[in-house]
Amino acid sequence: MMHPKEEKTVIIIKPDGVKRGLVGEIVSRIEKRGLKIIALEMFQPSKKQIDDHYPKDEKWIKRLGSKTLKNYEEYGIDSKDKKEFGTADPTEIGKAVRSWLLDYMTSGPMVKMVVSGIHAVNMVRKIVGSTMPGQAEMGTIRGDFSVDDATAANRDKRSIHNIIHASESPEEAEHEINFWFAPEEIHDYKRAEEDIMF
Repeated sequence: MMHPKEEKTVIIIKPDGVKRGLVGEIVSRIEKRGLKIIALEMFQPSKKQIDDHYPKDEKWIKRLGSKTLKNYEEYGIDSKDKKEFGTADPTEIGKAVRSWLLDYMTSGPMVKMVVSGIHAVNMVRKIVGSTMPGQAEMGTIRGDFSVDDATAANRDKRSIHNIIHASESPEEAEHEINFWFAPEEIHDYKRAEEDIMF
């Protein structure tokens, strides 16, 4: 059984994070938390790579659309208005949002990394903050640096600019590590303070 401090997760700094010069800030926050960066690379993804990165199953797509409808409800926007989508069906909305996401994620270079540490998946998710920047706590990456919102993004027919992607579960992290990294690109080493921290 794997030791908890060996858990791994994937972080991808999205095009808006790179263009805004936040790579160093994000790396710093990860390392200051005691997590270890074991792979790091800037890259320009193809549309096919991003299409294969994001799930295509109906459950995930419906969840994407449901998040949009929930955001509308929170801000008092009547989804029956249907201005952006022509429908209130969460699956159809999810398909449109996923399409915008592919455009956004291929609009510029990104930085991908593998991070390891105690409960790395949950720790990174806490550092990153909620996917909806307006709901992200101050002190998180999205809470401190993103002001975008689903309702604004939908009106503009684009994806939310929320700076960063982080794996949602250990299973997703394993899939993303295998998808984005070759084994020889992942390095293990001991950080100087590990004996003090753990």
